[in-house]
Amino acid sequence: MGQTTASQFATYPSLHGRVVIVTGGASGIGESLVEHFNRQSSQVIFLDIQDAAAEELIKRLDNPGVLRPVFLHCDLTDTDAIGASVARIERQFKRIDVLINNAGNDTRHTIEEVTPEYWDRCMAINLKQQFFMARAVIPFMKQAHQGTIINMSSIAWMIPSTGVPVYVTAKAGVVGLTRTFAHELGAENIRVNCVLPGAILTERQKRLWLTDEYKAEVLGRQALKRLLLPEEVARLVLFLASDDSSGITNQSYIVDGGWV
Repeated sequence: MGQTTASQFATYPSLHGRVVIVTGGASGIGESLVEHFNRQSSQVIFLDIQDAAAEELIKRLDNPGVLRPVFLHCDLTDTDAIGASVARIERQFKRIDVLINNAGNDTRHTIEEVTPEYWDRCMAINLKQQFFMARAVIPFMKQAHQGTIINMSSIAWMIPSTGVPVYVTAKAGVVGLTRTFAHELGAENIRVNCVLPGAILTERQKRLWLTDEYKAEVLGRQALKRLLLPEEVARLVLFLASDDSSGITNQSYIVDGGWV
């Protein structure tokens, strides 16, 4: 794959000025999502607890003539904080067009290590908050009779993975959540889809788990013999958020280089 620039990829006029919420937007895939929607001239609001990383991202994207991203500190495991953040966004911007439920945590754990408290924490960040974020934005999307929700799952539950049993369970649940919401909300012209990344080369992955052995396993299982980057996930999400995908809902899309 040769060198590419932003200008070589698609521009979606329908995303211009759209109000887009990205959870977990300060780092990893979320950071790339914020950057890519910003390039599309969307008004991006991202929620995270990583204040320093969020401020650095805003500085990097603070360009003349482009809508400045807005950061809200929000602990997504706190349902009241979710409601307050969404209400603040609606008051300021008067509408919510797109929600991307990206936040998650794939910390490794064994079956023996899982306590009831750990189970609840893992479910809270990987599944529960997606439900309550979606529920918080739905009234505003219903009022506009349009909207798009994109939930981030993972191929972890399809491989299947080991060493992350609660995370895998939660990410399987995200697909079920997507499908039921798609049918619950379709009559209101609200589309709900799901994206399932594979092994994506984020800074967190590089820092914590990208050993030579893991890299060899990934490349051995993928059809594409290279590591995938966060922007390759972001470009699919742009399409699903745009009007170019107006007939697509209730679907799950895999970005894994052909692992599954």
